[in-house]
Amino acid sequence: MNQTDFIKYSLENGVATLTLNRPHVFNSFNREMALALQERLRQCAEDEAVRAVVLTGEGKAFCAGQDLAEATGAGSMEISEIVVQHYNPIILLLRALPKPVVAAVNGVAAGAGANLALACDLVVAKESALFIQAFSKIGLIPDSAGTFFLPRLVGLQRASALMMTGEKVSAQQAVQMGMIYQAFPDDIFENEAKTLVLKLAQMPTKGLAYTKQLLNQTFENNLEEQLHQEAVYQQKAGKTQDFQEGVEAFIQKRTPNFTGQ
Repeated sequence: MNQTDFIKYSLENGVATLTLNRPHVFNSFNREMALALQERLRQCAEDEAVRAVVLTGEGKAFCAGQDLAEATGAGSMEISEIVVQHYNPIILLLRALPKPVVAAVNGVAAGAGANLALACDLVVAKESALFIQAFSKIGLIPDSAGTFFLPRLVGLQRASALMMTGEKVSAQQAVQMGMIYQAFPDDIFENEAKTLVLKLAQMPTKGLAYTKQLLNQTFENNLEEQLHQEAVYQQKAGKTQDFQEGVEAFIQKRTPNFTGQ
């Protein structure tokens, strides 16, 4: 299998779909798949035809995390090297990507797979999906920004419990605790996820990108700094073609036609 085969890619109506494609091992990551995902994320960032991105998994699982056979075999990389070379760049690319990224969790999301989903802008899941911070079960710590995002989503106490116990979290529980956005019945999940991403792809892309950049800063800035950044980015947003289109459509009482410019 070529490296590009590990991530299935399609682009339709401004939506780039990235599908983790190692279903025989529940889409667990090896080096080739990690590097292929990095490359596809860079491509999505640079391609103006891409207005939104959806990340999902082939088969029954979303992602079971790291392929431990690769991490523990003869001549294998150190776990820390795998984190630095494979997962950290993926998380940084997701957060820097100037377009909304939706994780469509179609099955179990465990370990780095769970945290990969949580690093996306929005997470939707099948009702049958499970989220598992599986690291403690093999004596590791949560990586892939799990210790960054999960406490911010669900609070320190609950994040500590989920990480230390490795407890399974259903999609409905994840919605209730604020870990993910929505859970859909399995039979309508694919259509609902597509509808959500297509809606995002038809919105003012630059305005969404500026919103994302502000959210990336919100836990670092104090109130005064964040207010200043809002003014900076509002100035940028006010100079976009989509702002002009939105205002004209509002005045003319019609549906706006945003182009992402």
